[in-house]
Amino acid sequence: MLRLPVVPDRLDASSHECTKASRTVMKAVPWAQQQLGLARLGQFSDGSGTTVGVVDTGVSASAAALDGRVTGTHEALQDCVGHGTFVAGIIAAAPRAGSGFSGMAPAAEIIAARGTDSVGTAGADQVAHGIRAAVDGGADVVDVSAAFTRTTPALTSAVRYAQQHDALVVAPAVPDVRETSAVGAANPQRYWPAAQSGVLAVVDVDINGRRPDGALVPAKADLAAPGTGVTGIGPSGPGHYLASGASVAAAFVAGAATLVRARQPGLTAPQTAARLESTSYPADVPRLDVSGALTRVLAQGQSVAVDQETAIHLRPAVDHGTARGRALTLAGGGLLAALVLGAARWLSRTSRRSDAAAAAPD
Repeated sequence: MLRLPVVPDRLDASSHECTKASRTVMKAVPWAQQQLGLARLGQFSDGSGTTVGVVDTGVSASAAALDGRVTGTHEALQDCVGHGTFVAGIIAAAPRAGSGFSGMAPAAEIIAARGTDSVGTAGADQVAHGIRAAVDGGADVVDVSAAFTRTTPALTSAVRYAQQHDALVVAPAVPDVRETSAVGAANPQRYWPAAQSGVLAVVDVDINGRRPDGALVPAKADLAAPGTGVTGIGPSGPGHYLASGASVAAAFVAGAATLVRARQPGLTAPQTAARLESTSYPADVPRLDVSGALTRVLAQGQSVAVDQETAIHLRPAVDHGTARGRALTLAGGGLLAALVLGAARWLSRTSRRSDAAAAAPD
């Protein structure tokens, strides 16, 4: 059985050691990439022309799978912890020979922004500064890994700044840290910036679509995505790591948003969020459906439709075995019958008018 090291979300401040390089390569396609159908998505979008801000522990500019596509300040281009690089890899790592892992949008550009100190402890005002830096750098999507029990004026203002510049902010609906006091807790709690209006709030689910045992309960959650035992890259070395938590799930949603914005550049940030939500799989917290977001043609008013070629070739199939599928089938059949009947009546009236004209005296 393959054993991968776990990338931390913060370091022990007393050790003064960075996360060690991994030499273990995941050769198989990880479960999250399989479940999201990433192998099929490249024909629709690879993130070309888009930029994603990653507000975390920094992003290593030397990470091979991100080579040449990471910009930021000198401080943000160093990642002693490794979590920011892991998140950036989920979003945009390029496939590499001998590895089954790749990111959601392998052609996207990354703007690294620090939202933590050097050991990974996040601060609301630091995250606010990181959001603004990402937006000023031209980010279409801003992925934030932190979740705070309280917001600050600076953080609230930074999110609004992103919205004013049409950048979609994606954030974890709960912190990654599992608080033992929260096990079994039934009272939902708000966490920022995810709780702020217009931010896509994401929770983590396992391979079976379930929340982890003892997971914190958010007051707001828009989407669920893979976030348990997820494979990704690290700040150094050729190998892979594991990580879990809502911040990891948020990275998958940020990657999906990047693909959608590259595919349909005419969509605004709110429209992109609405499309991701409206095409998701039904569940207590709707689960991310990347293929649906890229290809599904929605009813007028739900979202901006995709181009006509896609509408012809990628029409979603109806599951006739479900109640909803049967209802859609009956509705479709009724509409077809009405069209046929209407056409028949029109032909009949046309025929009668022609016969009458022929019988009329000159």
